[in-house]
Amino acid sequence: MRSETDDGAEVPETPVVLFDGVCNLCNGVVRFLLPRDPAGRLRFASLQSDAGRRLLERHGLPTEGFDSIALVDGDRVYTKSGAVLRIASLLGWPYRVATVARVIPTGVRDRAYDVVAEHRYEWFGQRDQCMIPDEDVSDRFLE
Repeated sequence: MRSETDDGAEVPETPVVLFDGVCNLCNGVVRFLLPRDPAGRLRFASLQSDAGRRLLERHGLPTEGFDSIALVDGDRVYTKSGAVLRIASLLGWPYRVATVARVIPTGVRDRAYDVVAEHRYEWFGQRDQCMIPDEDVSDRFLE
């Protein structure tokens, strides 16, 4: 479900995962999440999409060169390791167990995240275009 702001922009009422649509690792994460969220609580938008850029703008994040997964959950935005842990908590058991990583200082968690992010194309490859979702889950992707 979605509502609209005064300017007519869509505001998702469910959490939205913003991901790099040309990154093979990021697309793999999305393909991992889809079957583990059978209730469809999570929505998805690539950082390269209009919806992704609008959500970044709305929350004061850069639309160019943004190099992190993000989770927009209501008025809150989680990035880097915070986004990963929030997504794990939303998935429930057994993924919620990952939230014990919150005992690790955010700076340490985010530095580990940054190392993977800096090398993701080198290690996992890159696509020429954004992922096209299968028809059975296409309604979970914002345009």
